[in-house]
Amino acid sequence: MTDAVAVLANVTKRYGAQLGVSDLDFIARAGERIGLIGHNGAGKSTLIKLILGLLRPTSGRVEVLGEDLAWQTSRGVRLQMGYLPENLVFPPSMSGEEVLAFYARLKQQPVSSNRELLERVGIAHAAKRRVATYSKGMRQRLGLAQALLGTPRILLLDEPTTGLDPALREKFYQIIGEMSEAGTSVVLSSHALAELEGEVDRLVVMSNSCKVADGTVQELRRMLHDPVRIRVTLADTQIAIAPGVLGEIEWKRHGPQTMEIRCREADKMDVLRRLSSLSAAIEDIEIVTPGLDAIYTQFLGQEAAE
Repeated sequence: MTDAVAVLANVTKRYGAQLGVSDLDFIARAGERIGLIGHNGAGKSTLIKLILGLLRPTSGRVEVLGEDLAWQTSRGVRLQMGYLPENLVFPPSMSGEEVLAFYARLKQQPVSSNRELLERVGIAHAAKRRVATYSKGMRQRLGLAQALLGTPRILLLDEPTTGLDPALREKFYQIIGEMSEAGTSVVLSSHALAELEGEVDRLVVMSNSCKVADGTVQELRRMLHDPVRIRVTLADTQIAIAPGVLGEIEWKRHGPQTMEIRCREADKMDVLRRLSSLSAAIEDIEIVTPGLDAIYTQFLGQEAAE
């Protein structure tokens, strides 16, 4: 656990009679990108605010950069955090460079580095314009710039790609990847499940104030019953697959040259090895795995059934 940047141990946060999070265990490690997914009110924002020290837990331990935040949050810890809230409002009469200079001084960072940071997020051309003239996507990029001030050791992002077009989302995830490679721990809360796959190392699924799943996308798929589908296009309409080649694995014909195999995630590699013996008979293989939307829906369904 020497690489742990943030640790929540058996944490519960109550707002009067309402639960924010319940009995939550969570670890964010250096260089790790973690996606938080869940419905509104699931506890994602509460988790982020506990790490930031904006909320104190009702019970349990919150430790960030070696300090127990259940009791205090030192300025030194805060200066090593970056935070982009879901709804960030900037003074409309200030220019982009004035806003970033204000936040740089708050974080005790040199203003001289701000131009490079504005270029990195793609709004250097609008640095002297008033924020009132910025589009939603430009304000979001200015928010990301302030979160990146000082190369934080932990970066907390709440719905960060709202208002960004596909090209800007790609640029955003490129920056996040660079931060992760430099050792920053990134915790990213999002409803945009489809775009998270391949962009995070681990997923934490929240529902009704509780963590219901935690692992890589592959690990979460292995926990579920939704089968992997392998679509095989045969090289010729006359080719027949002998019954014993795929063992007990279920498969069906879908047209004269196409067959579909359904198997568990754990059996996928065995099926592919069996198919490799038929390489001369196969024109193409397509693997269709459950997407994040399907994974999320199944975990919610499992929780509701318990």
